[in-house]
Amino acid sequence: MKHYDVVIVGGAVMGSSAAFFLSRNPDFDGSALVIERDPSYLNSSTARTNSCMRQQFSTEVNIRISQFGAEFVSGFSDWMSDPETPEVPVDHFGYMYLAGDEAKAELLRANQKVQESLGAGTVIMSAEEIATAYPFYNVSDIVCGSHNLRDEGWFDSGVVFDWVRRQARNNGVEYRCDEVTGIQCDADRVTAVDLGSGERIACAALVNATGTRAAQTAALAGLDLPVEPRKRFTWIFDAAEPLEKRLPLTIDPSGVHVRSDGGAYMAGCGPDNDMAVEFDDFEMDHDIFEEKVWPVLVNRVPAFERIKVTSRWAGHYAFNYFDHNAVVGPHPQLSNFFFLNGFSGHGMQQSPAMGRGLAELLCYGEYRTLDLSELGYDRIVRGEPFVETAVI
Repeated sequence: MKHYDVVIVGGAVMGSSAAFFLSRNPDFDGSALVIERDPSYLNSSTARTNSCMRQQFSTEVNIRISQFGAEFVSGFSDWMSDPETPEVPVDHFGYMYLAGDEAKAELLRANQKVQESLGAGTVIMSAEEIATAYPFYNVSDIVCGSHNLRDEGWFDSGVVFDWVRRQARNNGVEYRCDEVTGIQCDADRVTAVDLGSGERIACAALVNATGTRAAQTAALAGLDLPVEPRKRFTWIFDAAEPLEKRLPLTIDPSGVHVRSDGGAYMAGCGPDNDMAVEFDDFEMDHDIFEEKVWPVLVNRVPAFERIKVTSRWAGHYAFNYFDHNAVVGPHPQLSNFFFLNGFSGHGMQQSPAMGRGLAELLCYGEYRTLDLSELGYDRIVRGEPFVETAVI
């Protein structure tokens, strides 16, 4: 076809989630095309995710976004409407934010009140309570912790992505391997996209779901977007002295985080010089583990003195350096150009709510389940950040 009602640029979890929710909406009877430059998804944020889910955010909209994510995962087979759909494996070992000073403790307490008011199971634990519940921690330098064992932890994001994409295709969405090299506009509307293959595809609406390349895609339409690739490192390790119970995803005051990963453990952090990197830069920093991560692990969990790293990798956050929050919805002037970008490490868990919300905008011109307007592009135009303080 040479014309589609909706063209979605980017077929990883965000683009596929939008395609899935759009195609299952009984009020959408149009055509949809997903254009993906690399259908292996090898270096996408989706493929290199650590597959975590939490409700411990500071803003109501982000909490509700993740609550729907948990609901979507727990009822996954019902959403897919396919008897072959598997259950999504989950492990609710929870998150544990640790405060090393009173200022951070006050922030955790304030966030907990917001989370509790929305039904999240977060509790504030004193250092003594943490030590009783999890004796393996060293809490000598900890004021308190914020902890939640309900709908927080790990889920199998590979199953979710595979089936969401599969069902979108079953529902009639077309997927095409190609690269968008140009975006044609007429006054206040996108009219077509140019492809690397030389073809031009007309469209009534365009969705930018290109992850770390989101700013590059927006620029093709003459738009600015404060999103760039930022590198994040992950290590899997075994411990000579395994812990007696599962380790919550623990966010140390240093910024290093660590959690159980089946019978092993997973640690992660960003580089000390956290700057934009090239799209294809996935080189590991081979010194940062010995110099930064391991000393933090040993301090927080002394049993990790003897560990062995078994695998490691670098991935990219599609980082919104304006305010660390998603940008979703139409551009205020180019009205049929829709953003689905800038998730800053939260994309996998936020993808169900984002896909549903974007589909509602395309069908009805408004949000009908969860109002995501606080995450709109307008705030960037106004220069008014919508700040999320609970960022890892």
